[in-house]
Amino acid sequence: MSMRGRIRTATALTVALLICGSPAWAATPVPPASAVVTADEAASVTALAAEAARNEVTRIAKSSLPAELRTSAWNALRSTLGDEAIAAWLEPGGGYDLAKQRLRDTRTRNRLFCERVVVTHPPAFSPQVNAAAKNAVKGSDNDRAVFVRTGYEQAQQRDRTARAADTAHQQEVAARERDFVRGLSVADPGAEVRVAAQWAMRPGATDTDVAEFFGYGWVNGATLDLEGYRLRVADGETRRHHALSLLLRAAVDAEEALRGASDAAAARAEAERAWQAVAAHAQGAETAWRVEREHAGKQAEAWKGVQALAQGAADELWKRLADPAGENERSWSREEQDAVGSAAFWQDILRQAREGGTRVAG
Repeated sequence: MSMRGRIRTATALTVALLICGSPAWAATPVPPASAVVTADEAASVTALAAEAARNEVTRIAKSSLPAELRTSAWNALRSTLGDEAIAAWLEPGGGYDLAKQRLRDTRTRNRLFCERVVVTHPPAFSPQVNAAAKNAVKGSDNDRAVFVRTGYEQAQQRDRTARAADTAHQQEVAARERDFVRGLSVADPGAEVRVAAQWAMRPGATDTDVAEFFGYGWVNGATLDLEGYRLRVADGETRRHHALSLLLRAAVDAEEALRGASDAAAARAEAERAWQAVAAHAQGAETAWRVEREHAGKQAEAWKGVQALAQGAADELWKRLADPAGENERSWSREEQDAVGSAAFWQDILRQAREGGTRVAG
């Protein structure tokens, strides 16, 4: 089980322990209709939301997201303010959003571009680009800016010139390769891969364009797809955990208000609505994660197929894809399993919210 899966499982068990008072398998009887949550139980439910939020920040800190987000998450986790710092980091305009804003800084974008080029442009196919990108990563902000503005294109041209002169190793692009890329341009599960394939098959494109798609364009698009996915799910989950803490607090307060309420019917109705809001939020989150799980599964399956094709190929055009295809398959499989764990967490929150609604309804 992945780290995130273990976190989700542990948190789900905590939900059962904190709200129900015992594990689900202990068959604890439902409290009578007149029962209301005690002060200790209210504190436990609040602690549940805080623990879930801390787990999410920990996941981001240990993830493959950009360093700006990971460092910011670690700072929140290490803060002496404890859960207050976590809540502030997750809220709109808080630490997460500020770190996201830094990703839009030109210097950060240049650095990320240079780092991505090093990973996606193998020296066997693009030695000049790979070397220039490595130098830029090790250099100054200005070095990286120059590489983005002109250095990348210039290094690409040097590689193209060298490949054109290397007649002994020139690869002829067959019709089947063109057909395969054409298929990717409309059916690949990754939007960035589709764009890269469409560029390779644009009107007037040559064998060089198709060869470059196999050489680095495909992997570059795939890397962008994976980075985009990870950032998207982090965005969604930080918002969900912030909202969960607010909704749980409101539900606990509403249930506590049942004690000695002058208008018991109105107080009970308010408590029901509060738990229903928690349930609706959890159900929406679970649905979102099921969609993400399906997407990640499709990506993993697609890259598994690409790896099989690359490993069975005889020409260099395909062979160089074997390793990155395998890495992509493993990355998307991990994302799929993480999505399963996240969906299970929210499903458990949904169950607890429905139990809360039943408890206050009587």
